[in-house]
Amino acid sequence: MVESPVIEVCDVHLSLGSGPARVHVLRGVSMNVERGEAVSLVGPSGSGKSTLLMTIAGLERPDSGSVRVDGHAIDKMGEDELARFRGARIGIIFQSFHLIPTMTALENVAVPLELAGAADAHERAAVELEAVGLGHRLSHYPSQLSGGEQQRVAIARALAPKPAILVADEPTGNLDEATGSAIVELLFDLRRRRGATLILVTHDPSLAQLCDRRIHIRSGHVTTPEGEPLAQRREQV
Repeated sequence: MVESPVIEVCDVHLSLGSGPARVHVLRGVSMNVERGEAVSLVGPSGSGKSTLLMTIAGLERPDSGSVRVDGHAIDKMGEDELARFRGARIGIIFQSFHLIPTMTALENVAVPLELAGAADAHERAAVELEAVGLGHRLSHYPSQLSGGEQQRVAIARALAPKPAILVADEPTGNLDEATGSAIVELLFDLRRRRGATLILVTHDPSLAQLCDRRIHIRSGHVTTPEGEPLAQRREQV
């Protein structure tokens, strides 16, 4: 029996904004990701990469088309059901860290576990911070941490619920080259050890090449590396 892809995006259209400012961002995007794969979404700025990633994570809703994640049609879920599903199955890492400034590193990592009802949230959070090399920084606030340390906290927070899928939007975008390289090494090592599927958006060719596969996005379409829409290419064959 052939296992279904863990991510299935079919003919997704999505527009953002309203009135004259409304922009058709995704234009009939279809793509699959297999379980355990590491996939990068690459393309020019404004091509729709981050919007596609956020749609896969259930943070944006498509206008039409379907999105299935781990066998579930997330585009059909209500907000509460989707929030529960995302909290249990999808770990999200943002470029800007998105840590809560009034909470310590330990408390930031414990938040998704507490929301999921884990009685041992702080104990598990401490284990995750130890795994990313911050066992000695549990009581520090984001303002007391470097950019690289903040991103390590964000990775620990994303991994704490043991999600099947990790999505990362420019995870090294706010870091210097040396710190970014260390974060990439950590992220891929943890991903391999936990068997998670990884989908990331990046402008960095060296980061994209570490993935099993690259998916090219241009003007809201999945394209060939040369920028030709895949649907158009099939029609010409």
